[in-house]
Amino acid sequence: MAMKITDECTACGLCLPECPTDSIEEGDIYVISADTCNECEDQDGPACVDVCPVDCIEKA
Repeated sequence: MAMKITDECTACGLCLPECPTDSIEEGDIYVISADTCNECEDQDGPACVDVCPVDCIEKA
């Protein structure tokens, strides 16, 4: 499974450096690649979710 970023994304950029698999790409809103996102399985869960100020990252 992978995470996804919803339309509420403000493109603040806080999630970008948190992704250990470099699965997040910049754009009008940020996008998470389902091919490489592993929900931070080596950690305590998705790091991007912890830093998102608008809670717009959820399971795909």
